[in-house]
Amino acid sequence: MLVTRTNLTDLAYFLAIARHRNLRRAGLELGVSASAVSHALKSFEERAGVRLINRTNRSVTLTSAGKALEESVSGSFADIGSALENLDQLRASPGGKIRINAVVDAVTLVLGPVLAELSRRHPDIEVDLVSSNRIVDVVGEGFDAGVRYGGTVPEDMIAQRLSTDLRWVVAASPRYLEEHGTPAHPNELRHHRCLGVRLGDDSIYRWEFEGPDGDFDVPIKSAMTADDSRSTLAMALNGAGLTFGLEPLFAKHVADGTLRLVLTEWITTGPGFYLYYSGRRQLPAGLRALLTIAGELKPLG
Repeated sequence: MLVTRTNLTDLAYFLAIARHRNLRRAGLELGVSASAVSHALKSFEERAGVRLINRTNRSVTLTSAGKALEESVSGSFADIGSALENLDQLRASPGGKIRINAVVDAVTLVLGPVLAELSRRHPDIEVDLVSSNRIVDVVGEGFDAGVRYGGTVPEDMIAQRLSTDLRWVVAASPRYLEEHGTPAHPNELRHHRCLGVRLGDDSIYRWEFEGPDGDFDVPIKSAMTADDSRSTLAMALNGAGLTFGLEPLFAKHVADGTLRLVLTEWITTGPGFYLYYSGRRQLPAGLRALLTIAGELKPLG
């Protein structure tokens, strides 16, 4: 086959399928639909006169010809990608698109100001941000990077710190405390209306504390449950109950008196936010710029 623009494009589609073994995920990486990936593959196989992929309703596997093609061209395409990314570094302002998956609180507390500054400095960088507390495979789902709390970053990823370690606190509105009293010990939470946060695996987050004997957690019976702390914060501000979360998330409300911290003698500190990415590919210019700005601004220290 001749090396044409069409064949090079189809090779890129084929390699994305080979990496992910999934048409939808390949499409996410390439920024196209799964049907577009399927159509490109079919056309490529027809021109080549050989089947490269075996597809069923449940799996995508490489044929022997597909495996041979992947082994032959994957290294060359990786070299081309690295060369293009190196060129991007020589531009006065980096560009391109980066996809980031981040826990919700990281978007509110860290990425918001950092991405705003990234946009001002590098308007050619396009950011696709997905905020969710659901744990995802960032590589498999087509993301360039993820942002999580330090203790939850997969071990096979390269991690860069975005914040200092963070304090976790319990807060409530003055109205709620006047009506229901103020707990003096974490064990008293079972007598209060607690606002729970649902984790990505559908479990309810156990509130964490530190006492004379070390760290411990307390299961709560949620009066109301939400998917993220922004929702429970909104309910707490209106007197719905006690909420648990990062101290910086509540700071301005504590300062203006609309929230009060309770159980302050039992406050615990946990790992801060980290940005993480696969070491199997060169770091995109947009992520390098984001990390530089985060290091300069230090939104949470």
